[in-house]
Amino acid sequence: MKADLIAPAVAQYVYEHSTKPDALLQELSKETAEVAGGNFAMQISPDQGVFLTMITQMTAPDVVVEVGTFTGYSSLCIARGLSGGRLHCFDVSEEWTSIARRYWAKGGVADRVTLTLGPALETLAAFDQTIDLAFLDADKGNYPGYYELLIARMRPGGLLIADNTLRSGNVADPAHDERTTVEIREFNDLVIEDPRVTVLMLPVADGMTLIRKNP
Repeated sequence: MKADLIAPAVAQYVYEHSTKPDALLQELSKETAEVAGGNFAMQISPDQGVFLTMITQMTAPDVVVEVGTFTGYSSLCIARGLSGGRLHCFDVSEEWTSIARRYWAKGGVADRVTLTLGPALETLAAFDQTIDLAFLDADKGNYPGYYELLIARMRPGGLLIADNTLRSGNVADPAHDERTTVEIREFNDLVIEDPRVTVLMLPVADGMTLIRKNP
């Protein structure tokens, strides 16, 4: 569980009082840890998974877009929350998403998911559907570009969720100039200054920002 932003005892309490991942999600997490090595940190945490499923259930979207699929934990959680809609995943890695495909099949949600491989700045530009819900968890330097493509295609009242927007809290320290932290800080400034949206940043895991397109 990613909980750098709150005290360990509070993090443990939150974990104990939140729905746990089921056997399939645990299996996916275990396999990802075994094959991904240091890249395992790219997987969302269990509490984020519950959050994504609940948000999907509550919003009942027809068209969902995920940018950055990795081995499929977040997409599996989103797909499980769908009630007739479809999830469109955009990623560049055949290696990691081949694992995702297996778990979509195991979870009985493969028929709800479309995967497009290639640079998302290009593939999203060709996407011509109106988006109800989006989850952004890809390379941070391109967040502004992904954001513009997603917001331009999002219906009024639609919701975009951006991950890793607190960078373990480092974005709040002006002296912290590591490249990815600077990129996220600039993205956060871009979003809060955008009159098209209403924004709420949540200290969940490594930071999740809810961005609602204004009517």
